[in-house]
Amino acid sequence: MTSTDSSQGSHNAPAKDPWDLPDVSGLVVGVLGGTGPQGKGLAYRFARAGQKVILGSRAAERAQAAADELGLGIEGADNAECARRSDIVIVAVPWDGHGATLEALREDLAGKLVVDCVNPLGFDKKGAYALKPEEGSAAEQAAALLPDSRVTAAFHHLSAVLLSDPEVDEIDTDVMVLGEERADAEIVQALAGRIAGMRGIFSGRLRNAHQVESLVANLISVNRRYKAHAGLRVTDV
Repeated sequence: MTSTDSSQGSHNAPAKDPWDLPDVSGLVVGVLGGTGPQGKGLAYRFARAGQKVILGSRAAERAQAAADELGLGIEGADNAECARRSDIVIVAVPWDGHGATLEALREDLAGKLVVDCVNPLGFDKKGAYALKPEEGSAAEQAAALLPDSRVTAAFHHLSAVLLSDPEVDEIDTDVMVLGEERADAEIVQALAGRIAGMRGIFSGRLRNAHQVESLVANLISVNRRYKAHAGLRVTDV
C-alpha cells in the first residue's frame, strides 16, 4: 500500500463514537477525604451503583466509622492503604490540605488514575470566590505533585446534599471531565455514568481546570439565592 493509500484509508476510517465508553464496573474506587460531605456522598453513590468503594481518611478508625455508617459494603482505611488498594482514587480533601496530602501519598498513588474534585475557594461576607493556585488549578497542582500518576479532574459541581440523600434516586447533572489522556478521561466519564441521572462529558485538558473548579463559586451563589442544589447540563451533546 502506498503512503497515499494509507492516508486515504485512515481518512475513511469511522470516527470513534464519543459515547463508546469502557466498562468500569469491576474497578475499585477509593475516596481520599471520604469522611467529608462530598467524599461520603460520592462513596455512597458509587457503592449504591455497585462499585467496590474504599473510604480514606488520615485515621483508619474514622474512615471505618464513616464506612460502617454508609454500609453497602464500603470499607474504611487510612489514606495510604486506600490509595494502594484502589484502581481509581478520587481526591475530595479540603483545599487547605490538598497539597500536603498528595505530597505524602506520592508513592502510594504511583500508577493510579487520580480524579481531583477539589475546588479552591475562599469565603468572606460577600460569599464564595475562586482562588487561583500557583500551578493554575487544584488539578494541575495534583499533576505536579504526582508525576507518576494519571491525573484527571471531575465531580466538581455535585451537591453533597443530593449525593447523600437516600430518597434521591437520580441526580440530574452532567460531570465535566478533564485530562491529558483521552483514555483516562473516558474511564472517568464511564464512572460518572454509573450514577443514575449523570453523564460524564469530556471538557478539555487540565490547563482548563481552573474555570471548572471556579464555577462552583457561582453555583453556591445560585443555591443561596434560589434555595436549590444546582447542577449543570451541557446541551447539544
